[in-house]
Amino acid sequence: MNGRAKSRTGKIKMKEKKKSAKQSAENKIRNKEIQRQADELKIKNGLLKNGAEKQLEFEEQIHILTKALASIDEGIFIIDIRKPDFPVIYANRAFQKMTAHSKKEILSRNYFHLYGNKMDSSILDKIKEAIKKKKSAAGMMLEFQENGAKHWNLLRITPVKGAGDGVTHYIGIQTDITPIKEKEQEIVRQRESLLHVTRVGKLAEFVSSLAHEINQPLTSILSYAQASRRMLAGKEPEIEEILSHIISDNQRAAQVIKRLRSLLKKSEPEMKFLDINEVVRETTELISTDASVRKVSVTLALESALPPVKGDRIQLQQVLLNLISNSFDALEKTKSARKILLRTSLKGSGSIIAEVKDTGCGIPEENMPKLSKRFFTSKADGLGMGLSISRSIVREHGGSLEIENNKGRGVTVSFTLPAGENNNP
Repeated sequence: MNGRAKSRTGKIKMKEKKKSAKQSAENKIRNKEIQRQADELKIKNGLLKNGAEKQLEFEEQIHILTKALASIDEGIFIIDIRKPDFPVIYANRAFQKMTAHSKKEILSRNYFHLYGNKMDSSILDKIKEAIKKKKSAAGMMLEFQENGAKHWNLLRITPVKGAGDGVTHYIGIQTDITPIKEKEQEIVRQRESLLHVTRVGKLAEFVSSLAHEINQPLTSILSYAQASRRMLAGKEPEIEEILSHIISDNQRAAQVIKRLRSLLKKSEPEMKFLDINEVVRETTELISTDASVRKVSVTLALESALPPVKGDRIQLQQVLLNLISNSFDALEKTKSARKILLRTSLKGSGSIIAEVKDTGCGIPEENMPKLSKRFFTSKADGLGMGLSISRSIVREHGGSLEIENNKGRGVTVSFTLPAGENNNP
């Protein structure tokens, strides 16, 4: 190979060497760029992954929060006050139930139009004023149900600030406190009833003392009448007959006062064998004057030859007086015949039934389950203790008390007592 050929070959190799070095440098630059892009991609992937995890965590928190708000018993709602009609944009299930509206009926509706005319407007006016001043508010909501019953809710609203630090929404919490209010009212009623019982107790002491005072002049009248009859014996038949009536009525009045004092006197029960018919007759004599004033006809239907019952005479008379008194009240506004039937009968061979049946107004069916509760009464001036006390007395005597409306008019209250074995009560 000559020198020219060698020179050309050397040049070619030099060019190739330079080209190779250039490609190597370019490859290094390209690899660095690829590595840089790969690193950036890794960082972006990491950021995306972290963002996705945070997004998932955020969505889970929102889901839990939504579930929690939906499941609590308090009514939760959110109002958008940026719009003039104050639409509700959120309402949980409890709030839907409290307002008796579906979710579809509530959302986007003016909050103040949800309650209609059943709500006491004073609390709603208070809320409007609070929203106007961008302040919190709380108060009692009184709602009147269609059946006339009252329903109480405690309402609290709090402003919520938006991104610009201005109030954009209000969140409200509505709590049903009807059971608490009813319990408070029941406590007040019981306290008033107990005070009334105390006053009645004091009055009973006064009446007992008064009966004792009345008994003294009655004794004197009786003595004078008897002495006058002896002095006029055979001389003035007409005056003697009048004196006999005075003596008879005097003795009857003395017996009434004696029984009244026995009823009012505090003493331990005396459990003896009694003729239930005799107890009914004695009680009828006690209420005869009251029955006459009230124009009530009292009829006795007493089965003869009944076995005795073992009990306390005064307590059983108290039961009968309570039941007859209730019948008197039930007959008060009755325009038709005012009648009370007192009946006794034998149930099988082991029980005796005493019944008080009237032609009064009857008892509403919704009140029947409440009759066993103390202090329940439908009377404006009643204590709500008569039936409860009567039931307790009958139970202590080993019997039971039942109440039912008659098919026609009125009520029949009956109590059953176990028959005794003593044939000489």
